[in-house]
Amino acid sequence: MSKSTLSCLLLCFCILAFAAKADTADVLVTQPLVDVHTGPASGYPVFHVIERGEWVTVLKRRTNWFKVLLPDKKSGWIKQDDLNLTQSVTGQTTQIDVGDFTHFGQRNGELAIFAGTFDSVNALTFAGTWVWTPNIATELSFTQALGDFSKNEILMVRVQHSMFPEWRLSPYLSLGAGLVKTTPRANLVQSGDESRNSDALELGLGLRYYLNRNFLIRLEYKNLLIVTDRDEQQELNQWNLGFAVFF
Repeated sequence: MSKSTLSCLLLCFCILAFAAKADTADVLVTQPLVDVHTGPASGYPVFHVIERGEWVTVLKRRTNWFKVLLPDKKSGWIKQDDLNLTQSVTGQTTQIDVGDFTHFGQRNGELAIFAGTFDSVNALTFAGTWVWTPNIATELSFTQALGDFSKNEILMVRVQHSMFPEWRLSPYLSLGAGLVKTTPRANLVQSGDESRNSDALELGLGLRYYLNRNFLIRLEYKNLLIVTDRDEQQELNQWNLGFAVFF
């Protein structure tokens, strides 16, 4: 794996991790007492009690437990039922995104990373998707495929149509267009070949599987028609298996 591919992979994972991380929030306790546990389960001992009128900062979530930062800068865990009885800085009852299948149907976008093959060559793809309606989405993707003789970089924009968005395993079709940049490997530069850009049309079929919380698994097949600057056409196949987060 080249340094550029490794860097792209690390960047993608960082973006996905950032997207999956919940923002911190300050909340006001409105019930008389809230027990704070040392860990995210009832079996952990209670080491502190929050009183009505105190502010705490919600740091992260684990199942139905939330880690909070107390006024004395100590941290502990409270139950989701207790957090539901707090108020936000605007005075509204705290709303918790449970990250269930209902929220999947209401998502605005996705970030995904795929491993697969492009014309029988190992490929890495990063994609960002914007969901307009439960059925229609647009996606921008970048793919890098390194072969023995050349490096291919593919930038595509596509429209996706989900036939059954209410299904946990949902099929979708895609139609896209973009550019393919082909660069000979270093050992072939002396042959006189240079990088070339080609137009590409794409027809795809995919499956989304809702895993849990804000996470998806995606499987895709794409058929690409490459039109070279020599007015030649080439038909290539691409397979992708990936992991995505939605927001």
